[in-house]
Amino acid sequence: MSTHLLRPQGEFPYAGLPRRLAAMFYDFLLCMALLVVTASLYRLALNGFYGSEQLKQLSDSGALDGDPLLSTLLLFSLFAFFAKFWTHNGQTLGMQVWGVRVQNADGSAIDLWQALLRFLLAIISFLCVGLGFWWVLFDKQKRSWHDIYSGSCTVQLPKQTHNR
Repeated sequence: MSTHLLRPQGEFPYAGLPRRLAAMFYDFLLCMALLVVTASLYRLALNGFYGSEQLKQLSDSGALDGDPLLSTLLLFSLFAFFAKFWTHNGQTLGMQVWGVRVQNADGSAIDLWQALLRFLLAIISFLCVGLGFWWVLFDKQKRSWHDIYSGSCTVQLPKQTHNR
């Protein structure tokens, strides 16, 4: 798979923790909306498959609690959200607002494998009380765990170009 160079090109400073957290907050709001829509569509599909009466009985009996299919769909939808943005232009919508971009050291977009590593390591970082994110404060290149293990870096774009 060939990689494509992201625009704008150049030497950009590494993004600091406050800017990353701000972008993460924006993306958190978008992800919550994505999860609500995904769960609603799943519920509609179940309603079409079982019918509303049988679905209500299943729900009341607790048979739908901890539904592994729904959990898998939610996880895949979150990964698809991040993977699409990271591999296409290096920025989620929150990252675009805050002028932050994920890229390879040569300025090219990350690939799907790197996106998967970033996604999984970000979850692990979060589960470790955010330690993988706080790592940015101690690393000379301001890398988080998911930057380090995916071989990518997160840079801060100049103000005049980050809204393109």
